[in-house]
Amino acid sequence: MKTSAGILLYKTFPDKETRYFLVHPGGPFWKNKDAGAWSIPKGEVQAGEDALMRATTEFREETGQPITGPFLPLTPIRQKGGKTVYAWATEGEVDMDSLHSNTFTLEWPPRSGKFISVPEVDQWRWFTLEEAIIRINPAQTALLHELHGLLQNRLY
Repeated sequence: MKTSAGILLYKTFPDKETRYFLVHPGGPFWKNKDAGAWSIPKGEVQAGEDALMRATTEFREETGQPITGPFLPLTPIRQKGGKTVYAWATEGEVDMDSLHSNTFTLEWPPRSGKFISVPEVDQWRWFTLEEAIIRINPAQTALLHELHGLLQNRLY
């Protein structure tokens, strides 16, 4: 069974609204998908690898920016395909003007023998809870709800 690890970054804006930082996957498959396509920055954990270290590495690879804690562990979720996602929340900021993602090579169109280089992430955005729930992979909404509840009750 595959496992991923990621970071759910949040911050409180001047209007006192908490917003959540999500990323949109790059590449032709995701090009015209929005609702349910966004995610926390995350990546696959290899056997024996520290999951939090993988989560911070993925954040840096998908945004071009480092992330530091403190990190609050959230309850792991299972996505539709069976992948388990471990996530940590932290409050922080990103420089929206300097965001950039690593790239990967993809055979496109499938089985064509042609390869293209695509960014792992092609969009980054801060969302209110209501907007994030619409945009995020449906299985990951549990992460948003858990963090929102903790922030509302200041149980962290």
